[in-house]
Amino acid sequence: KKFKELEDRYANLEQKNENLNNQLSDYEEQSVARDSEMSELDARLQESNNERKALEEQIKDLEGSLTNLKKSYQALEENSSSALAENSRQNRELLEELEKKQKDLTRERNELAELRNSLKEKSQRIEQLNHVIAVKEAKMNKLQSTLSSALTNFEGKGLTIEQRNGKVYVSMENKLLFASGSWAVGAQGKQAVKQLGYVLAENPEINVLIEGHTDNDSYGGSGALEDNWDLSTKRATAIVHILEENPQIDQERLTAAGRGEYAPIASNASVEGKSKNRRIEVILTPKFDEISKLLNEMDQQEAEAEAAGRDW
Repeated sequence: KKFKELEDRYANLEQKNENLNNQLSDYEEQSVARDSEMSELDARLQESNNERKALEEQIKDLEGSLTNLKKSYQALEENSSSALAENSRQNRELLEELEKKQKDLTRERNELAELRNSLKEKSQRIEQLNHVIAVKEAKMNKLQSTLSSALTNFEGKGLTIEQRNGKVYVSMENKLLFASGSWAVGAQGKQAVKQLGYVLAENPEINVLIEGHTDNDSYGGSGALEDNWDLSTKRATAIVHILEENPQIDQERLTAAGRGEYAPIASNASVEGKSKNRRIEVILTPKFDEISKLLNEMDQQEAEAEAAGRDW
């Protein structure tokens, strides 16, 4: 029953991790899409400016024509009444056309001002989003550097640190932590995990997933454990218990998961490959609350704009 609970919990956490990764990909795609929208809005802004200039030139031409017509009107006053009536009709049409052009120009100016405001608001949101993402990346880079400094004595003894997909991975081979078939952490392994815990305590905004991995050799022990699933989960839980000893680490940030033999990083056909596959991976993930908040605000603004009839 405990294994089933752990397995269900692991499946839920795996799904949550996948959702967060998908959400980050969506955020990055939305950022690219919004950059494309900004380019399109710039083009539309330039087109509106060109149209406005064209309208202003047309108005200038019409005003010149109106002056000429006024002169013609004065000349025609001296001629027949029919010519005067025709000239008056043309003048009225010209005035109506001029009034229509002026209204069109006013409308274009209003739409242009609204477009500029919309573009400015979106630019500010995108800048905020890019800033938050940059801050997250900088924090993860700093975290990796801090971990490398804190665990430098254990590198080369089965411990490696790397950054992938916006996460920091601390991998510890079993030779640093456990005896064969055991989940009891040795003295050197405890020291490495405690050193890791000191860094995690100073970075409370980082979520921590501890994964246990084995090679494909069948579990040969006896007792409460049945297979590699049990062994990998028990080893991950043992690491969590050591981290729990640090009172500055919030236990809600910690997750233990057993992956058994099903996530190898090397071939199990060789002794060296099996040794690399028998490991604990501590996966450090930043929280995405700020990014989610900004994206939700941008989505809400777009919805409000659409409801108000605005063109984003």
